[in-house]
Amino acid sequence: MTATTATPAWLLQPELGLCPCGCIGKRRKGSFVEKTIGGGAALMRQALFSDDTASAHGLLQRVEPRVKLATVFGLLIAAALVRHVPVLLAMYAATLMLAVASGLSLSFFVKRVWLFIPIFTGIVVLPATFSFITPGHVVVPLGTWFGHHVGLTSQGLTAAALIVTRVAVSISLVVLLTLTTPWNRLLGALRALFVPRMFVLVLGMAYRYLFHLLTTVTDMYTARKARTVGTDVDVTSGRRFVAASAGALFGKSHALAEEVHMAMVSRGYTGEVRTLEPARVGPRDVLWAVACVAAAFVALGGDRALGR
Repeated sequence: MTATTATPAWLLQPELGLCPCGCIGKRRKGSFVEKTIGGGAALMRQALFSDDTASAHGLLQRVEPRVKLATVFGLLIAAALVRHVPVLLAMYAATLMLAVASGLSLSFFVKRVWLFIPIFTGIVVLPATFSFITPGHVVVPLGTWFGHHVGLTSQGLTAAALIVTRVAVSISLVVLLTLTTPWNRLLGALRALFVPRMFVLVLGMAYRYLFHLLTTVTDMYTARKARTVGTDVDVTSGRRFVAASAGALFGKSHALAEEVHMAMVSRGYTGEVRTLEPARVGPRDVLWAVACVAAAFVALGGDRALGR
């Protein structure tokens, strides 16, 4: 006698269609674990995109990494010495033109710069714009507080704008450097400019381990999701999975670190970063260095002229 097995009810239930207006069906919110994994995968995609842009034939991609690193460092010092917002805005406009000349997407470049540190800096310096923190001429009155007029002062707004624009210019220069320079050549440039060997070694290994660990976490979550039948797991179960995954990931990363270090030492690794392409400074690099020095002097001179 042959036994028959009934088809599970969940397999026979039709899926609800989702129209663009959202009037049919409901979209379920993803769990925090899934959002975390998705964020890690997005980080990996951004890193791969950075490698693609670094290998393109743009303006900054053709500059030798050591020259590029030294000139960007000089421009960062110039931006730190500037004390007027118009000069910093001109420097930021120059970074946008460099991004376009290097083949970068302008929208991607702006989002990558402004969605992180400058906005956070603006939130931090926001209290300094109020009159009870920075006394001065009130340009935006906000009423009275304990019998005193409260508002935004021109001095506070100017100081906040100076800090935010300075941070934006600095971050833009750093993002331009990282997006237009392959990671191994950037590490080689750091070592050539007498950055300590241990710092370069830790930085290079952390960069590589970051993507390896993200891949491992993604594989672990995909395997768990493939073995989950029925409704989504609750929050408590998700927290247990995160805690267990963190422990397993720590063990894997420790074992892998030992194996990778022994493999590198057995192949003659001494801590020096080496690249297949020899580093040579050409006329284009000298012209770029002269242009950056001239731009820094123009920015400082304009800032000094505005201060008179």
